[in-house]
Amino acid sequence: MRRYIPVQTVEGRASRQAHADLPADTYEREMGKEGFFGPAAHLYHANPPTAWTSWEGPLKPRAFDLNRIERAARTPWDATTFLHNAHCKMRFWRFGGAMDHLVRNADGDELIFLHAGQADLYCDFGHLAIVAGDYVVLPRGTMWRIETDGPIEALLIEATNSTYMLPEKGLVGPHAIFDPAMLDTPRLNAAFDAQRQGPEAGVEWRVKIRRLGEISTVTYPFNPLDAVGWKGDLAPVRINVKDIRPLMSDRYHLPPSAHTTFVANRFVVCTFAPRPFESDPGALKVPFFHNNDDYDEVLFYHAGDFFSRDNIDAGMVTFHPCGFTHGPHPKALKNAFTQKKTATDEYAVMVDTRDPLQVGDLPAGVENPDYHRSWTPKDQTAEAAE
Repeated sequence: MRRYIPVQTVEGRASRQAHADLPADTYEREMGKEGFFGPAAHLYHANPPTAWTSWEGPLKPRAFDLNRIERAARTPWDATTFLHNAHCKMRFWRFGGAMDHLVRNADGDELIFLHAGQADLYCDFGHLAIVAGDYVVLPRGTMWRIETDGPIEALLIEATNSTYMLPEKGLVGPHAIFDPAMLDTPRLNAAFDAQRQGPEAGVEWRVKIRRLGEISTVTYPFNPLDAVGWKGDLAPVRINVKDIRPLMSDRYHLPPSAHTTFVANRFVVCTFAPRPFESDPGALKVPFFHNNDDYDEVLFYHAGDFFSRDNIDAGMVTFHPCGFTHGPHPKALKNAFTQKKTATDEYAVMVDTRDPLQVGDLPAGVENPDYHRSWTPKDQTAEAAE
């Protein structure tokens, strides 16, 4: 059991309850450990902690428009890697048609988040029809391929040398956020039977296996997706973001950790889904300013109105490296305690990694080099330009 240095004190003007009833004309900043799970301090500032006028050095927040990745890839192994470290790889995959080969990830579990389109996924365990908003967890070693009638876009998140698991849900119980009974598994149905090809068909099938980043190809004189049955407690699973029921509090803005969907070794995947805004007049109704002192934070924006960000659209990614304070953009900050709508309507996928992420080799125009300026008040931006 960890034994943090115990501190419980109040100095100057401070709120007794975090994220609510802030002292007049102050801006709360949370400085915490272990990504909202450890000890924390709340500091109350006279000015927004993100109202900087310039930024130098590699730590600056970054944004990527994945819609500008135009290249389609016939195999997920050629999908564009945009962020990665030793434990997590994030790729963006555009594809359309039918894969003429199978793939198997021997480096770790694969999480597919289908951002746009629909497809049929075939794997060792059977067939799944998948649609936009679906998460599909593929255990390490699963053989799979997809077929589509039109273009698809998918976020691929590899748990390198690791396993996806469900988070501990503590006091709210195992059926909160989503009941495990909502997890669908592949079926050995008519669609799966129709794709079988035995040796008599005279068709070769290739399996492209990735291990330590390198591809090996195994060729069969038949389609190796030929299972006639399976059992056990290991299989691919699927759930759609619309089936996720986020935790809510009328009187307290919950931290992102409350929305954890999957956990892996040294990173977590969270889902932001529509929910009512906090109703208590004194409760914050936007994300609070906080330090990223233990985790790199990545947000993939799937659909809706992203209420805490300006000029961010579906298919974009923000990357906030560990080590600086961030929070809502100035426009969103104006609605910190009063919202025009009664509920959020955004869907977004968040990946928090315990280890620093590296930016992949991206095509020109994908990164917005001025994203770090989006926190600067407009009057200060104009002065800096002069």
